[in-house]
Amino acid sequence: MKDLLDIRKDIDKIDEQIVKLYEERMKLTSDVAEYKINTGKQVFDKEREESKLATLQKKAESDFTRHGIRELFEQIMAMSRKKQYKLLTEHGIMPPQEFEPIHTLDYSNARIVFQGLEGAYSQLAMEQFFGENCNNFHVESWKDAMEAIKNGEADYAVLPIENSSAGIVSENYDLLVEYDNYIVGEQIIRIDHALLGLEDADERDIRTVYSHKQSLMQCSEFLDSHADWEKFSVSNNAVAAKKVKEDGEISQAAIASAKNAQIYGLKVLRNSIQNNKNNSTRFIVVTGKKVYTDQADRISICFEINHESGALYHALSHFIYNGLNMTNIQSRPLQNKNWEYRFFVDFEGRFEDHAVQNALRGLRDETIAFRILGTY
Repeated sequence: MKDLLDIRKDIDKIDEQIVKLYEERMKLTSDVAEYKINTGKQVFDKEREESKLATLQKKAESDFTRHGIRELFEQIMAMSRKKQYKLLTEHGIMPPQEFEPIHTLDYSNARIVFQGLEGAYSQLAMEQFFGENCNNFHVESWKDAMEAIKNGEADYAVLPIENSSAGIVSENYDLLVEYDNYIVGEQIIRIDHALLGLEDADERDIRTVYSHKQSLMQCSEFLDSHADWEKFSVSNNAVAAKKVKEDGEISQAAIASAKNAQIYGLKVLRNSIQNNKNNSTRFIVVTGKKVYTDQADRISICFEINHESGALYHALSHFIYNGLNMTNIQSRPLQNKNWEYRFFVDFEGRFEDHAVQNALRGLRDETIAFRILGTY
């Protein structure tokens, strides 16, 4: 039996050869890139790569090494493509620019739409982003807000996208795909839920609670301590507060911001009932124009991938190779395709950066239904 030290020496020799051969192969990648630059040929040739992988796998001596060879050469080819994307960018060959750079958002004469009634958290986010005196109106649903932009009734819409306790607002992720509206800003606000009732009500009187489904989830611990209360979700927290006031039933309460007590003539029965005392919601600002400001340093995209092993890994490798930091990744199921998903990714970077352009080029070429949702 060989000594372990001798085995390791043999492995080291082989590894040195692999490194040398890898370097030689990557030099040839530059020649490939130059050819494609001169001919306009696409970097990613899936049919060629699949044929090459099948040929290499046939040279394996066992099923185990056959699988390993495929995985190894998939990575080598992926690295080759990434180098080619980099060389294309360095030669000034850039994809068509979809978005127009502007110095700043001009919303002095803009109309802004939010979902809900006066007192809704969306209104608070809107006022923090655009100012309290902005020209605004409200609609019943988030879809209505997107429609308002589509129909030219509004220039911007403010939509919740993620809560630090309850997670994503899945419907709004789907709406970003359904509509040709784009993210141009974000606003994070603290969410402090209160239990609101009629002026002569006491917490002991409550039997029914109304709020948005997200708020009910964010206050689940408090609600679980009142197991006998019935909980009903409504379209918006402010709608819940208005309902309690209009119904005039002492047994009813709403979960909403304390501001709604002043607006709708209610009483705060209990403050800060959310599970997470640092509860926050991230809102996005969307518009119908493909624009971004020179302060924009975050990009949101979505894409679909082939339903096969390693597909997501290969897509995400574009961020790793280009040194880009992903700040968020989410998935939403595809309609009529069981157990297949659309992925949403936020990452840091500026549109003009070569690393960003390299990653976007690779993702666009190697994924399905790729789309930039905005940079802000």
